[in-house]
Amino acid sequence: MSKDTVAGKLKNIGGKIEQATGEAIGNQNLANKGAADRVKGAAQETWGKTKDAAHDLGTHSRLETESAREDAHESAHDVRSGIAGAAEHVKDSISHGIDNLRDDLHRKDREHSKV
Repeated sequence: MSKDTVAGKLKNIGGKIEQATGEAIGNQNLANKGAADRVKGAAQETWGKTKDAAHDLGTHSRLETESAREDAHESAHDVRSGIAGAAEHVKDSISHGIDNLRDDLHRKDREHSKV
């Protein structure tokens, strides 16, 4: 397990604690910081796992025949593409959620302006 995997797990746990504490005491800044740390931790943990998998594939492919190496390279490509696609999906989902939050805030501001 790489240092990034461990550090990401710890950052994620710390973020959960910060977020829960912020929500419990009504401190939005602390809750938001905790949520951001959770995202950073998840990304760092995923990066560590990706590096571990790449290392394992490299080690495995050095021990295989030429045909198996080609299969390993294709598998590695598929894994990388899947990880990159999943990361893009997560980014898009988070961006969509942020846009919805901003739209709600703007709507509430307009409603308060009318009053």
